[in-house]
Amino acid sequence: MEYGQERIATLHDLTGRVPDAPTDRAGVVVPMTEREYAGLAAERVLSELESVAPAQVVVPLRAPPEKVGPFLDWLGGFDLPLSVVWCNGPGVTDLLADRGLNGEAGKGRDVWLALGVATADSEYVAVHDADAKTYESADVSRLLYPLAQGYEFSKGYYARVENNKLYGRLCRLFYEPLVRALADAHPDAAVLSYLGAFRYALAGEFGATSDLVRSLRVERHWGLEVGQLGEAFAHAGFEDTAQVDLGRYEHDHRAVSGPTGLSDMSRHVGRALLRAVESHGVAPEYDTLPDRYRRTAGQFIDQYAADAGFNGLDYERSEEREQVDVYAEAVRPPGEDRRLPAWRETNLSADEVLSASKRDVKAVRGQE
Repeated sequence: MEYGQERIATLHDLTGRVPDAPTDRAGVVVPMTEREYAGLAAERVLSELESVAPAQVVVPLRAPPEKVGPFLDWLGGFDLPLSVVWCNGPGVTDLLADRGLNGEAGKGRDVWLALGVATADSEYVAVHDADAKTYESADVSRLLYPLAQGYEFSKGYYARVENNKLYGRLCRLFYEPLVRALADAHPDAAVLSYLGAFRYALAGEFGATSDLVRSLRVERHWGLEVGQLGEAFAHAGFEDTAQVDLGRYEHDHRAVSGPTGLSDMSRHVGRALLRAVESHGVAPEYDTLPDRYRRTAGQFIDQYAADAGFNGLDYERSEEREQVDVYAEAVRPPGEDRRLPAWRETNLSADEVLSASKRDVKAVRGQE
């Protein structure tokens, strides 16, 4: 058991205690797609939330029209103060288009919509995914506790060990070595020290004050978590950021290839990461960065191999190296900035989003 601190405040689970936290003043955002419908992990998450009694639970839902009615019926079976935003409903899409906010759709845009709803009536917000098989209601309190102590942003971290193997591959083999390679070349860049201080930077679990949330620009797709850290550095910085121990998580696993696989995700994560560091004054040397990333990732592979061997875990260096070669293709300039603006800078309201979603749902249910 360790209790070391990082550049940011690190809150460890040393005793198993659930800290007192302002859950009754918090909105909890749980993004879902059709893959979560009636799934065991999502069932567990929603059931656990029933005992939390938050001020509200906002589910940004991305699903085809024929799935929306059954999905809402299933969600309605939980005793929760629930608001659902059908993010790809035609009315919601038209509303965003009218305000010049439509653009590329993905997890980031869905969460951005839900954050606008959650922050309208709550002092704090906690966000987490719905695919954790080991989720506990205490996670909400742990994410919110630092906020009640004066911090503005908190990030969850946890171990990803299942089936006698190390997981968390995109974070271990892409994000961490890429940040390290950048930091080695730019040792005085504070943003890289900040990005490197998080124990699980790609975790979907975070908490924040509503004031902070409404100040954040948001990546539209899988770069959500990384882009959020770049924004948190700008608005909260080292002093107002904490990370909290959420124990050990078991998530759904993704293949490396395919449209929602880790290789596709790495492109979004890479763009978000490199956009974040560029926005804080770092000028990466893109002609040499892919090779420097590969060399650094090789060092990480050696370290993880030693850690796996120490714990008697299965570890295939060749598979890890193959993934590094795939991820290296994502090490390139970030391109056009298509982030969604901070909510406080839009002319959009939470009521408009909810009203459009309700009309969309009503129209779909009329066709059932």
